[in-house]
Amino acid sequence: MGRGSGQARLLATVALLALSGCGFLGGLGAGNGGIRTPGALDSLTPEQIYTRGEQSLESGQEDDAAFLFSEVERLYPYSEWAKRGLIMAAFSYHRDGDYENARGAAQRYLDFYPAGEDAAYAQYLLALSYYDQIDDVGRDQGLTFQALQALRAVIEVYPDSPYAADAMVKFDLAFDHLAGKEMEVGRYYLKRGNYTAAINRFRAVVEDYQTTRHTPEALHRLVEAYLALGLTDEAQTAGAILGANYQDSEWYRDSYALLTGQGLRPQATGDNWLTALYRQVVLGREL
Repeated sequence: MGRGSGQARLLATVALLALSGCGFLGGLGAGNGGIRTPGALDSLTPEQIYTRGEQSLESGQEDDAAFLFSEVERLYPYSEWAKRGLIMAAFSYHRDGDYENARGAAQRYLDFYPAGEDAAYAQYLLALSYYDQIDDVGRDQGLTFQALQALRAVIEVYPDSPYAADAMVKFDLAFDHLAGKEMEVGRYYLKRGNYTAAINRFRAVVEDYQTTRHTPEALHRLVEAYLALGLTDEAQTAGAILGANYQDSEWYRDSYALLTGQGLRPQATGDNWLTALYRQVVLGREL
């Protein structure tokens, strides 16, 4: 089966499972009681176990579904049913919110079947298992970095897959999330008068996350912090970059008011990291 047909099959399966009350497995009998009893599934064919997994998934029993799909792999390793069971186990774990096991199953699929028809979906599930745990900027950002790495793999390794476009959107959001974390910490230092530490955070946003929505505010905060330290060349240059790129923003208006209130104006002046950045991003010269 080719990659296109395999992805189509998987997408169709997931779409069907998302429908409630469709009853397409109604003839298989009720429930999965006792499925975890040792030896309970040994007499069943891989197709029968797999079908019970689909039934559990349709009825909202994701934990049971993940167990059944995993049992297909355990009892019938390296079979075509094991291959299908492994990707569906990853999907079931993810839908159940068991992200660690979802990652494990998705990674096993990639390790065992790197050229499999569902490899792109396995990589996408792996990325989602990190991405869906990014819930607020106040938490440790290790998961965000891992999400970015996994999403990049979807985009670069599987650019023609049905998941690449969504991976790109999520990559941009996760990238923005990291910039938001830097801004949060920078504001914390700025408010407490720790201007050097604040500048380091805002500089990281301007240099490393300049395509995010946080860049205008970061430049304004640099104006504030440098003025507080009496470093007028840096403050004016930050204002000049802000004016050249975000002249209609509230942040430029605030920076302009701060600078002119002290007899200064937004202009590139002095010899510092911001004038080098000004030459690069405004004048288009090499650093």
